[in-house]
Amino acid sequence: MKEQNHSAGKELQHRTRTEAPGMKSWNSQAYTLGAISNFMSTFLTFPIYKVVFRQQIHAVAVSEAVRQLWHEGPQYFYRGIYPPLLSKTLQGTLLFGTYDSLLGSLSPVGPHSLRHRWAAGLMSGVVEAVALSPFERVQNVLQDGRKQARFPSTFSILKEFNSYGFWGRLSLGYYRGFWPILVRNSLGSALYFSFKDPIQDGLAEQGLPHWVPALVSGSVNGTITCLVLYPLIVLVANMQSHIGWQRMPTLWASVQDVWDTRGRKVLLIYRGGSLVILRSSVTWGLTTAIHDFLQKKSHSRKELKD
Repeated sequence: MKEQNHSAGKELQHRTRTEAPGMKSWNSQAYTLGAISNFMSTFLTFPIYKVVFRQQIHAVAVSEAVRQLWHEGPQYFYRGIYPPLLSKTLQGTLLFGTYDSLLGSLSPVGPHSLRHRWAAGLMSGVVEAVALSPFERVQNVLQDGRKQARFPSTFSILKEFNSYGFWGRLSLGYYRGFWPILVRNSLGSALYFSFKDPIQDGLAEQGLPHWVPALVSGSVNGTITCLVLYPLIVLVANMQSHIGWQRMPTLWASVQDVWDTRGRKVLLIYRGGSLVILRSSVTWGLTTAIHDFLQKKSHSRKELKD
């Protein structure tokens, strides 16, 4: 009986993947629950992210980053959380919704090849970068302890950006550091979607509970992707910490500055990697598992109606 249930689950999983991307509309409940899962995982892992951010900016040890946050006071521990809460909620919609729509256009009938998954993931990452870069920009300014006196709130940062001219708002304000973000998001999405399902399928063959393969696949795949692109994450954090009309370092100058401040050692660039692993494991594991569960449940309901 257990083997029959396992086979039925694999069959449903296969049909869901081959048919769902071709659907013309999406279940609004899946969008809602996906947004809630992203919201909760972001809230729970935000303290870890903030410690990682301090390491990226100041190149200090975990204990020193925690000491800085503790010295500033508990009232500032969740300072800067509103932009990522909103951006991660939107990210869940854009990441999976745009990917499935693009995959359905590139390959209406499954199974989908690695080439199609890579292309759809790459393009969904581009959309994500364009839509969410302004949120990340505001978030990184808020989390920089050196900016607390000058910019105590999100409104003060928006007021500063809006005081620039049109091109200044884009290049110096909301889209500062856009090009490394574009590379990071597009490659990250392409890697994530290319290998998420193969890893999940391999785990499903081991007879594990139905929710474990998606959880582990998302956790492992998201973590590896994050670590591969970690230098770009550090670069973006440093570029977006600059604000105002003062001398703005170019992209190449920012790369050189990060390399020099890390003692020209790759190991120092990856300082904070252990916390990135923890945060990525929780966030991507939960997001992937919930999305997979909702997708299967939506497909099951459709079959019952038919």
